[in-house]
Amino acid sequence: MTNQLVDARITPTAHLSMLSKLEVSKLLDSSQTGLHKLFRQCALAVLTHGNYTDDAKELLDRHTSFDIRIIQQDRGIKLEVQGAPGEAFVDGEMIKGTNEHLFAVLRDIIYSYDAIIENPKFDLTNSEGITNAVFHIMRNSGTLRPRSNPELVVCWGGHSISREEYLYTKEVGYQLGLRGMDICTGCGPGAMKGPMKGASFGHLKQRISDGQYLGITEPGIIAAESPNPIVNDLVILPDIEKRLEAFVRTGHAIVVFPGGAGTMEEILYILGILLHPENAFVPYPLIFTAPKVAGDYFQKVDEFIRNTLGPKAQKRYEIIIDDPESVARSIKRGVKKVKNFRRDHSDAYYFNWLLNIDHEFQEAFIPTHENMANLSITKALAPHELAANLRRAFSGIVAGNVKDEGIRAIEEYGQFKLTGDKDIMQSMDELLKSFIEQDRMKLPSDIAYKPCYEIV
Repeated sequence: MTNQLVDARITPTAHLSMLSKLEVSKLLDSSQTGLHKLFRQCALAVLTHGNYTDDAKELLDRHTSFDIRIIQQDRGIKLEVQGAPGEAFVDGEMIKGTNEHLFAVLRDIIYSYDAIIENPKFDLTNSEGITNAVFHIMRNSGTLRPRSNPELVVCWGGHSISREEYLYTKEVGYQLGLRGMDICTGCGPGAMKGPMKGASFGHLKQRISDGQYLGITEPGIIAAESPNPIVNDLVILPDIEKRLEAFVRTGHAIVVFPGGAGTMEEILYILGILLHPENAFVPYPLIFTAPKVAGDYFQKVDEFIRNTLGPKAQKRYEIIIDDPESVARSIKRGVKKVKNFRRDHSDAYYFNWLLNIDHEFQEAFIPTHENMANLSITKALAPHELAANLRRAFSGIVAGNVKDEGIRAIEEYGQFKLTGDKDIMQSMDELLKSFIEQDRMKLPSDIAYKPCYEIV
């Protein structure tokens, strides 16, 4: 069945059983302004779970016959899929978890574009309005847990990691699960799947039946990080910046495993926020960890941070090598401080309202060749401002590596050109070369990785 294409009609089992006529018309509209193209791309990624790729263009080109349509009925809605990947079905029935993920995509795309983006009540031109939008999307998804103690650990790391690194992420997740921690990741394979799998075993041992395995993604990246089957709560944010804000607003601590350009983008995002003067006293546990075989990975990352953002940035994280129990214990202690801080400042446990996130970290960055070339990467900027632009640079590299529009732009116009202070660009070049040598930029294949960027 897995090599076959399937035509089927799907009924929702968990999410979004009703749509208005206007919502249906938007999803059926195949024009550039319609949502059908976006929904088709995200739906295809969900249906190909387990058959991981990190090339959105290749995935779409491989499934040109795939289509998905809304069928409006008096009793609710159904989805009609044509040419769907067979791995999403068992004996002609869609796998229940896949069904839940598929309708979660539908729920979030409709809500984001109908209730947020096209709603004049949401001002997406200022920081407060964007944070409000992120909160409403998360609340609408039903993933926020308002009557729970802080226990959600965000785990970042690459989808292209070694077997030893994957097993290590699973062991860290297991230790976190034994201590009652829930897991939030980018929802894909590798370092996004391992902690969830490990935590699920830890929860079983502790007889925790309502463990949360939250996956947060966005349309441009979902093909590279399609939801792994352990995800029991899936949320699609409109863009990478709102996705990153959702991570840090809903999470209570962050653990970072080895990864590529996307992981470095995430590191720069959280460090840039924590370096802002208004966040100097906000507790936010941040741990970098890896197995012994990858111990030098964070040594290079630490050197890059020292050379670019300085020693203040280094004080905002802890590096723990090859010790999952120490990671979990440190996170547990840190989350206790987070709980006390939020209680003392009357902040919500389920959404970090007090954390200041400047508009430069929220404004959607479109990685065109012009925008990438015009990035200001200089130590003349304040550290948190430099972190914001470095984050944009790595975000553009991710787009050129794995996103459909980014890959097509590189094919048409050539490599992105990045310029800046000589010592910063040299450090960046050395870090990226180490990622390439370790096969961290894309999933390993017979085709050698060709950089989508040039350090000028």
